[in-house]
Amino acid sequence: MRKAEITRQTAETRISVAVNLDGTGVYDVKTGVGFFDHMLDQLARHSLIDITLRCEGDLHIDDHHTVEDCGIALGQALTQALGDKRGIRRYGSFHLAMDDTLVRAALDLSGRPWLICNLPFPTQKIGSFDTELVREFFQALSTHGGITLHIDMLHGLNSHHIAEAAFKAVARALREAVEPDPRRADAIPSTKGML
Repeated sequence: MRKAEITRQTAETRISVAVNLDGTGVYDVKTGVGFFDHMLDQLARHSLIDITLRCEGDLHIDDHHTVEDCGIALGQALTQALGDKRGIRRYGSFHLAMDDTLVRAALDLSGRPWLICNLPFPTQKIGSFDTELVREFFQALSTHGGITLHIDMLHGLNSHHIAEAAFKAVARALREAVEPDPRRADAIPSTKGML
């Protein structure tokens, strides 16, 4: 069973998250940040990873701690659910087209976190949501999920489309990477013998 549950509590946020890597993309997300909830719904739906997440954060200050800490908790949950990563494909990539926008995501579940995030947003806000928080989320997910993650916008005019295309592209790449490899079901996908 490739499932995990994480609880994270700090002076800034209280988070509970559950993931099922072999799900169907069912989501039940409530963070208090509407646009971010929408993005996490997209992440679940298009990765086919079931995600249940609750966050109570210090939104009276701003959305930063909520978004970053949710990335931390989700990364930790993915790491726990993957275990020793035996039998997974490990790598994933996807080009996601959404109206004016084209985003490419490529990732490696290597255990070596690294983020390259080239998403030049034309606006600083999407509604009341700070666009710089998109990168903050992916940085936290990458760091605590042990993911080498590259996200590049190839075309884009609309900030909402750019953010949504990024989340969907990462979701599809993640879906590919966590899938069982039918040709190497019992093997660690590394010449080192561990990830």
